[in-house]
Amino acid sequence: MLGFIARRLLQSIFVMLTVSLLAFALFRFVGDPVAVMVGQETSIEDQERLRDELGLNDPVITQYTRFLGDLATGNFGFSYRTRQPIGEMILDRMPATLELGIVSLLISLIVGIPAGIYTALRSDGVLSNAILITTLIGVSIPTFVIGIFLIYLFGVQLGWLPTFGRGGVVEIGWWKTSFLTIDGLKALILPAITLGVYQLTLTMRLVRAEMQDVLNTDFITFATARGIDYRSIHYRHALRNSMIPVITIIGLQFGGIIAFSIVTESVFQWPGMGLLFLDSIKFVDVPVMATYLVLIALIFVIINLIVDILYFVIDPRVRLKPEAG
Repeated sequence: MLGFIARRLLQSIFVMLTVSLLAFALFRFVGDPVAVMVGQETSIEDQERLRDELGLNDPVITQYTRFLGDLATGNFGFSYRTRQPIGEMILDRMPATLELGIVSLLISLIVGIPAGIYTALRSDGVLSNAILITTLIGVSIPTFVIGIFLIYLFGVQLGWLPTFGRGGVVEIGWWKTSFLTIDGLKALILPAITLGVYQLTLTMRLVRAEMQDVLNTDFITFATARGIDYRSIHYRHALRNSMIPVITIIGLQFGGIIAFSIVTESVFQWPGMGLLFLDSIKFVDVPVMATYLVLIALIFVIINLIVDILYFVIDPRVRLKPEAG
């Protein structure tokens, strides 16, 4: 177990170093941040002085080493645009993105898993085919189109739900939550559905495919021949064995929801990390862009590490093949 975790940690460190290098390399050449920070009347001398203060004239290797050191110590630096500490900006936006991601994931699981089970057990039914066609249409439509449609229907035409912003929030320490206000919960519904549609389809189809595979195995045939109750076969044996790979996907789904919430946050003007990243691109705010990318990679690495450990604990086949880790 310890050896397995050690190998995964080494892999995670390598991934983070690679991502940090890519973030540093990509965002150093997207534009001139000084030109965005100053006005046209600023002299060349003042611009060069600002570049020296920001360390932009230092050798590339020096800038990257400093970048790594700051990340390792949790010092993310300051925003070029607002001059605020990036750590504070991220912490201020993180609750909105995490709460949106949690609700989206819950929607995908609460709807996707039962739908996957039903379509696996009733694969030739009319309702099963209707569900499959509907989810196929849903996953084929771009996220922003789904968001605009929901805004038009439930916000403009029916007037039931708010179409932008986070609504009312309650502060619990540094965490600002939407879960404790009616306005906040209403504001969550449309962006959470928009973000959860693709994940819902993925969950449903994975559960369906895995359960159908398990239902066709020999031990299910043997259990049926022994006269074991069909409900027990379906839900105790087939579903239980089908959920092992689903656990992996669920973990990665949450990371994907956090990473790809940018479009949804933009459509609904949701004040999360994704919207912060878009604003930083518009103003060539290099430190914010690089920090966001590294942070998203860190979230993926942590989730993947947790999933690997759970997989190791749940599936004995992984423990019996240590060389595969």
